[in-house]
Amino acid sequence: MVNFIKRDKTDIFGMPILGFLFKNQKFLWLLRIVVFSLFFYATYYGFYNQSSENIFTSAIFWSLFWPFFMVVTLSTFGRIFCGICPHGFIGKYITKFGLKKKIPNFLNNKAIGITILFIGWWFIYYMFPSFYKTPFATALLFLVLSLIAIVFYFLYDEMAYCKVICPIGTVTRAFSKVSFTKLETYTQECSSCKTFDCVKACSYNLKPFSFAKKNSMEDCTLCMDCSSACEAVAFKVKKPSFSLFSKFKVNKAEVWTLILLTAAISITMSFHHALGRSAIVEEFIWVKTARYFESFINFGLVDTIGLFAFLYAVFFSLLFSVGGIYIASKIMKLPFEKSFYTLGYAFAPLFIIGGLSHIAEFFFYSYASNIVNGFIQAFSLDMQYIQPLATRKDKWVHIFNIFNHIGYLWAFIILIGRLKLLETKRVLKVVAFPFAASLIIFYMGLNFYKGYVFKTYGVYKHNHTQHTKAK
Repeated sequence: MVNFIKRDKTDIFGMPILGFLFKNQKFLWLLRIVVFSLFFYATYYGFYNQSSENIFTSAIFWSLFWPFFMVVTLSTFGRIFCGICPHGFIGKYITKFGLKKKIPNFLNNKAIGITILFIGWWFIYYMFPSFYKTPFATALLFLVLSLIAIVFYFLYDEMAYCKVICPIGTVTRAFSKVSFTKLETYTQECSSCKTFDCVKACSYNLKPFSFAKKNSMEDCTLCMDCSSACEAVAFKVKKPSFSLFSKFKVNKAEVWTLILLTAAISITMSFHHALGRSAIVEEFIWVKTARYFESFINFGLVDTIGLFAFLYAVFFSLLFSVGGIYIASKIMKLPFEKSFYTLGYAFAPLFIIGGLSHIAEFFFYSYASNIVNGFIQAFSLDMQYIQPLATRKDKWVHIFNIFNHIGYLWAFIILIGRLKLLETKRVLKVVAFPFAASLIIFYMGLNFYKGYVFKTYGVYKHNHTQHTKAK
């Protein structure tokens, strides 16, 4: 155990304000209590007040937790939300007196979490867009997840729920690779260590002193427990996406997560929510397909346009990612699997950086007002409700579209770096590049196409809800 160390300038733990925020255990414990309390109260409030007037429950989960604690922090500091997650917070205490069994092999699969998220959330969301947004459904969803988490924490050791079952566990592990921070240790101080206090302090049974050598933080959630056990632990600022430019042990579930969430969020929302507001909405293939099936099938409450927008987005994403890299692998004369799981990490910025455009815009459209008004409502504060900070008529908000362009440009740069890790002739890599980049090119073209459509044809005359329900 090291009690004192002279920290590098890039070590966040040595910075006056950030060091306190990320390392001080009393502050972190208080922060976890606050987040847990908000989580618990928002869930309770969703059952207590099930009417549409309840804006607090939805504001906490969909305007605060998901956009800011997840998307914004993942693209910058990494998995810091996992470090204060209510489930992880209570899980560490439950595990201590639980059965501490090893999780069975059939459950020990990181694809489980992303499958739950992809089908259990996004697939249902596009068919029934208002379902999860009701206070009751939101509260029920997180109550069920909490009960599942408690059972897994009690039965299995090493925080198995966080590693394999949590719907956002693999998501945070995959997309955090875009960030510019890394937890590691000071090698010289660790070389003579015989106590391994950082390992003993880790509820996930990880070895922080091995992170640098592996170029991977594995399942680390940045809970910072190890930093309180030994001063040799560091939290350093690195170059953005630094790990993606070097070799590390790839995880197949992570690559599929990058592709599927790009399809489910970035591509589908461009199809359904963005182009769905254009004056030529009825001309798009997903709308025409929906209209065709509606002519002889009664879908009831299903949003058929949302359903087919989602299905087409998944189809195109798989076609351009899998198909593109398959052709690239043939050109480079390399095994497809090696090429796919090496180059697939280049897709990470498309959602996590490109998604910042949506987050920033909707902060002004609704998130800010929802959060403030939600707290005013739930805690009976003597304050006036505030109005949204902007509307869709405010053109200045579109400045945040820059993140979409940064997303695909950064993806191109990462792809070049990942190609360097493959052993083949340089000329073959050059020829293979546009094929390997097919999904990135498609995403880029879609962003330019959206701009062209609105500039040329304008906005649909009626609101989005009306035309998606039109028969």
